[in-house]
Amino acid sequence: MFNLIWLIPVFPLLAFALIILVTRDDKRLSTYLAWGGIGLSWVISWGVVVQAAFASEHLGEHPYQLPLFTIPTGSSGLTMGFMVDPLTAAMLFMVPFVCLMIFIYSKGYMGLDTPQVDPRYSRFFAYISLFACGMLGLVLSDNLLTLFIFWEVMGLCSYLLIGFWFEKKYADPNRITPKQAGLKAFLTTRVGDVIMLLGLLYLYVQTGSLTFPEIFSEHSLEGLAHATVTLPLLGTMPVATAIALLIFGGAVGKSAQFPLHVWLPDAMEGPTPVSALIHAATMVSAGVYLVARCFPLFSAVEHGPQLVVVAIIGTFTAFMASTIAIAQDDIKRVLAYSTISQLGYMFAALGIGGYVAAVFHLLTHAFFKALLFLGSGSVIHGVEHGHHAVAHHGHGHDAHGTHHDDHAEEMQAEFDANDMKNMGGLRHKMPRTFVAFMAGTLALAGIIPFAGFWSKDEILAHAWEEATLVWVFLTLGAFLTAFYMGRQIFLVFFGRARTEAAEHAHESPGSMTWPLLILAFFAVVLGFIGTPWAHVLHKFIGHAYPEGHFQPIVAAISLSLAALGLLLGYFVYGRRPLAQGQPDPLEATLGPVWTVLRNKYYVDELYQATIIRFAVWLSQVFYKFDDLWFVDPIVDGVGKLGRELSLFLRRAIDDPIVDGAVNGVGQLADWGGRYLRLIQTGRMQEYLLFGMTVLLMLLGLYLYL
Repeated sequence: MFNLIWLIPVFPLLAFALIILVTRDDKRLSTYLAWGGIGLSWVISWGVVVQAAFASEHLGEHPYQLPLFTIPTGSSGLTMGFMVDPLTAAMLFMVPFVCLMIFIYSKGYMGLDTPQVDPRYSRFFAYISLFACGMLGLVLSDNLLTLFIFWEVMGLCSYLLIGFWFEKKYADPNRITPKQAGLKAFLTTRVGDVIMLLGLLYLYVQTGSLTFPEIFSEHSLEGLAHATVTLPLLGTMPVATAIALLIFGGAVGKSAQFPLHVWLPDAMEGPTPVSALIHAATMVSAGVYLVARCFPLFSAVEHGPQLVVVAIIGTFTAFMASTIAIAQDDIKRVLAYSTISQLGYMFAALGIGGYVAAVFHLLTHAFFKALLFLGSGSVIHGVEHGHHAVAHHGHGHDAHGTHHDDHAEEMQAEFDANDMKNMGGLRHKMPRTFVAFMAGTLALAGIIPFAGFWSKDEILAHAWEEATLVWVFLTLGAFLTAFYMGRQIFLVFFGRARTEAAEHAHESPGSMTWPLLILAFFAVVLGFIGTPWAHVLHKFIGHAYPEGHFQPIVAAISLSLAALGLLLGYFVYGRRPLAQGQPDPLEATLGPVWTVLRNKYYVDELYQATIIRFAVWLSQVFYKFDDLWFVDPIVDGVGKLGRELSLFLRRAIDDPIVDGAVNGVGQLADWGGRYLRLIQTGRMQEYLLFGMTVLLMLLGLYLYL
């Protein structure tokens, strides 16, 4: 199967091209093309995983490489190709399957079999096919240049999909629109991408290669570790450290870590399947994958600061995002901050050397976070249909909040289907969604035997052994995770319906709920590949890294705090369910702290008042420099001088000499024609007589001579 790996990203790419060029008017055929593309990728990928499982130890030392083409670079060249090693195989187990579940779910979410089908339905499936192609190509890349190309493909797709409903507007002027959210995501991640590109260029200058087996060879890593560079403010450091930190900058942007985390919550303005793709199967997973892939480079300098920076950023982000999540009411934004927090766990694990633990949590998190996002989309779908059942029909609403007249926008201002306070009592109306959502919640909270318990516990156990402070903050984050997920469960599914929309909600169609139940199965059982008595995953991908140790006391503490968090969520939100319009109980308890958490520590406001304000001011200065002060005045002055010079040359040379000569020739021709036309009578017999006379004269002259 290894020789077929090049087809894995090609099938979704073909689906994208065919949908855009051929089948965009046939929504059903577009669906089947997208399903077929990702389905074929999934089949080949799992075949590769099975083959890799039987050769994991050999692949760990000698990855399978499939060269595709070479880019000439002077006297040498950059070979571009794909590669399979244990880490690639682990990602191929997760990415195409989760994408397939999201693709199937999207058919029902985008309303194919309903009157509310999205008008850009085929375009949506084309975009998510290209998105899947980007992640699959990134995972398979055997070099950083190909990886970066697919990395940017995903950046483009995120922009297109987050702003998919670009025409959507809100009555609240402070609420970000999908168009603004897409632009925010694109620009924020570009900051990290530029930093990463600098790291790739510097790495190529130092090694002459970007291919993983070459740059991670013992000789190359030793050279990078012993070479030094002096940087402003940072002083002298090993080249390996500088390159690792630059590459980590790209991961910080892509995986929404502090301080570039601000784009991810607003990315919820896109369709819910997009949120699941971004948060689980593709984009944000790419940042963690990048650091895991480049882990030999990050470990090249023993006791270097690069891993410390990774651990600090990851730990801080994990704790910070979990505190923000407890004060959010939007069902998807709670999960968005949860994703930011869980990605922080993965980076913290990598920073303290827990390579296998980080990859393990990356895999399990993808399944249960995709489940939770798709579950939230199912909830929103049911509540919106309940709202439409109550509201007047025929006013231009669709199932996903797209509005087509003023009345629809007015109703959107009155009702927000994403707000958990507009829900309640949905477990009886949406039983399949409730069961699946509960499985995802228990996995995320770290309740045994769900997958999240085993993967998160391995990170905490590693932190217990290597970095106590990291363990403390991650453990507190685990408690907060359980609490805000308990809050979400009790606000959404328990108590009584707080609105008529929730009262009239109904279960989502099978195309949406069956993927939920399948993902719920993995949320329950997937953790067993990393149990302390099996260590299947460690034997598969972690031959070069020390085996993690199960710490019963750590597991007991984390499990107790997770249970305590869920129990606290019940006491605050479940024992006395909120009534319609009732303020959140934590608002009075936490006071100003609640306000700070509600406003996300005012990071967006800080960026608006500093970076964005400075950028706008600087752009205005450059505009004035260009248009008013320097560039345009010079250009306009040169243009005016040229115009005056041309007028002078016209009067001095063109009009009297050039035009005079041309006009003179014309006048001469006119004068000659005026006299020559007198000999033209128009009588044929006169022309013949004249011709015969001339001929006779010539003949006589000839005979005479």
